[in-house]
Amino acid sequence: MTQTSTGTGTFVEVDTRAGRVRGAWRGRPDAPGTSAAFLGIPFAEPPVGVLRFAAPVPKAPWEGVRDALEYGATAQRGDPGVTLIPEPSVPGDSTLNVNVFTPRPERVEPGTDEALPVLVWIHGGGYFAGSPASPWYDGAAFNRDGVVTVSVSYRLGFDGFGWISDAPQNRGVRDWLLALEWVRDNIAAFGGDPDRVTIAGQSAGGGAVLTLLGMDAAQHLFHGVYAISGALADVTPERSEKFGRELAVAAGVEPTRAGLSTLPEERILELQKTATDLGAEGFEDMLENGLALCPTVDGDLIPRSTSDSLAAGVGADKPLVIGATDDEFSMVFADAEKKLRWIPKSFMLRKLGMPRAALKPYLAANADVAAKGTARIAGRFLTDRMFRTSLVRLVQVRDDAPTWVYRFSWPSGTFGFAEHCVDVPFFFDCLDSIAIEPLAGPNPPQQLADEVHRAAVTFITTGEPGWPRYTDAARATRVYDTPTTTVTDGYAGVRPLLAG
Repeated sequence: MTQTSTGTGTFVEVDTRAGRVRGAWRGRPDAPGTSAAFLGIPFAEPPVGVLRFAAPVPKAPWEGVRDALEYGATAQRGDPGVTLIPEPSVPGDSTLNVNVFTPRPERVEPGTDEALPVLVWIHGGGYFAGSPASPWYDGAAFNRDGVVTVSVSYRLGFDGFGWISDAPQNRGVRDWLLALEWVRDNIAAFGGDPDRVTIAGQSAGGGAVLTLLGMDAAQHLFHGVYAISGALADVTPERSEKFGRELAVAAGVEPTRAGLSTLPEERILELQKTATDLGAEGFEDMLENGLALCPTVDGDLIPRSTSDSLAAGVGADKPLVIGATDDEFSMVFADAEKKLRWIPKSFMLRKLGMPRAALKPYLAANADVAAKGTARIAGRFLTDRMFRTSLVRLVQVRDDAPTWVYRFSWPSGTFGFAEHCVDVPFFFDCLDSIAIEPLAGPNPPQQLADEVHRAAVTFITTGEPGWPRYTDAARATRVYDTPTTTVTDGYAGVRPLLAG
């Protein structure tokens, strides 16, 4: 480590395997709770030209000192994202980067008391949007509590997950793997312990870490998993190929690397947006089959579905914390709440795909939500269908593997329920960051952020979050609310949907 001071702050330099990087302290280096940030460190060559639809290639060594003072280019273009999380887009070609936040930017020996545990964060955004440059993903609070934090980028949409006849599939997944290899090989130089790496993510990022948990090829790269509102995909190879061929036909090119490489990035994004437009028919297909541009069961890198892999014991040695918000997608119906109150609840639920045999048991199990109207019970069912039923099934197939389950139930001061993404600033303990109020309302409870964040730090540090493990007998569930409690079978409301 080398430090230099200027009139605007103190820089700090660290040697990675590819070369030396210059980051910056936030505050005085000797002040309690201070950390250093190294932004936009490339872990791969820019995925452009002949590398556009290829597996990622490790970044070649460079000479001299490379500035790591600003976020690198993002795979997300222009659009600020599809959620209420502030996720800026940064132009440029070198989109495969890591951002490292550390309280101790000096080389340590792995496995020693000086080596700090590591959190690796994979952002969400439906696998087609999102950015690691969000101020919410800054690791300052984790650094304060002795955790080195890394946020990673990956290719999105068709470039990351689209089927091409002569290209490696799951290119975005391969980006995750190479980023984790970078962490394994370099994080000790930043004070982190490569033998204590927890991977975490939310929404598509939550699905990403669950995908990695079920991948034989990834097991040596991490030691614990924290899945927040995980949106698993497991696209079938037939569906992936059909989507890829149809996009190529719409573009008027062959479904090959040569054919698709003739299309500018803007045209691919335009075709992708048209092909994934969620009209009425597309919405039903998404409910039934999930998103089309996601990790694919390709028979190679991902040989089987995540559920089948976990049932076979893959990742059974890895501790897992998994949970969701109570009303992930109730926002879909929020604007139509007054109109929907005239529509019978049973009719609405059947239109959304509720099995007839499950209708009465489901309404009984969720009577408190049903009492709030058709929009709220429709939103809860949509949430259950897309997130919470798969969560319970994954926990069940994990059997005796170390697993902890939670629900985030605190109702947003903006929406009146616990919507998608509202838990993220609590996890990062960044309620003083920008754009919090549109998602959480005014004055979200700091005590709840303390509890959520503390449990995450405890898990990353010790492998246990601080409440009882989930077993089929007790089904212990931490419910984050004011107050926070631990209950038996916190996901009882989804059980009528699990019989099929």
